Amino acid sequence: MSSVPPPDRSDDEPAPSVSDEELESFLREAAEGGGAPAPKEPSARARMVAARLREQEEPTPWRGPRPAPKPRRRWGAVVGVVALAAVAVLALRPSLVTDRFPGGEAGAAAAAPAPLPAETARPSGAPGDTGGSEQATRDAPFRGSPALRWAEGADAIELPEAKAVAGMGRADAELALRRTKEFLVAANLDPDVIAGGRPDEALDLLDPEAQKDLLPDQRRGLHEPSREHDPVGLFSRFDPDEVRLAGDVVKVRGRMSLAGGKPGEIKVHADYTFVYPLVRADGGDHVERTIVRREITTLLLDPDRWYAMPGKLAIHEYKVNTFNTACAVYDGYLHPVFPEDRERATGPSVDPYDRSGELRDTQGEECGTVTRT
Repeated sequence: MSSVPPPDRSDDEPAPSVSDEELESFLREAAEGGGAPAPKEPSARARMVAARLREQEEPTPWRGPRPAPKPRRRWGAVVGVVALAAVAVLALRPSLVTDRFPGGEAGAAAAAPAPLPAETARPSGAPGDTGGSEQATRDAPFRGSPALRWAEGADAIELPEAKAVAGMGRADAELALRRTKEFLVAANLDPDVIAGGRPDEALDLLDPEAQKDLLPDQRRGLHEPSREHDPVGLFSRFDPDEVRLAGDVVKVRGRMSLAGGKPGEIKVHADYTFVYPLVRADGGDHVERTIVRREITTLLLDPDRWYAMPGKLAIHEYKVNTFNTACAVYDGYLHPVFPEDRERATGPSVDPYDRSGELRDTQGEECGTVTRT
């Protein structure tokens, strides 16, 4: 076998015989990302066959995947044939297309807009429209929601600067802030608690000396929930037989502040909204979001001045508003409302993302509608 390369063919020499069927097969396989090595064929002939292919195939926008008819497949379907004229270019620079697909650089930028800066004061109004008509999916559970730009999980709970207050030092203030964050995370972001488990870590942070009524009431509510003792007042729990999180992200927005109370009493006030995307436990792709806004004031007490255990928290007061959850159900769980379960509500309409005012003091009686989820 000779190892000498054949001489270059001049333009006047006839082209090797390649049938239209062979060329068409190659071009189809190249557009799909595979196939055999290219047959040697003049570019004019390639363009002719490519034109016939375009007439036979349904056109697909080159900038990205065609939306599928069902929302659940909108980000998952990449169908059709890439324009033939781009095949050779893509072999050298595939990022020209992949950067425009979901998951590519341009697609990622569109799917993940710039996050909001941390909230340091009460907002002046509700967030503006963020494409609320866009349907959430398993892959994009916060699509169409203002929470898309919120921070995620425990990282969203930022601690203010600690300072000495009420005759207690800065280290005590740091401890009060840190313990309050730990309680919020254990009560609202622990995956086991969200999935209906007992919030034991959160309960262990509370002072049994200072909470002689609250702790027994909460334990009773977890064991035998009722209208009077419902643990969702402090803990975000969902029935695992009914729903589960769509993914592993909970969006959070709010702020925390530090103040001194009576001598030997550090007060921490927290106001946070948690957004939970959920799907039915028995399957299905429809995503519903339940929103929970909580205000809680905790105390860290000086055990030399108060009946208190060192390092434990006391809860001075707490309030909660829940949105897109079933009314008048007191079984220890939050119940997101899916379209087939919705009933006509008689209460006022409320924007669950509006953090500009105080929590509504409903005493658990009011049941209205949400303007968006």
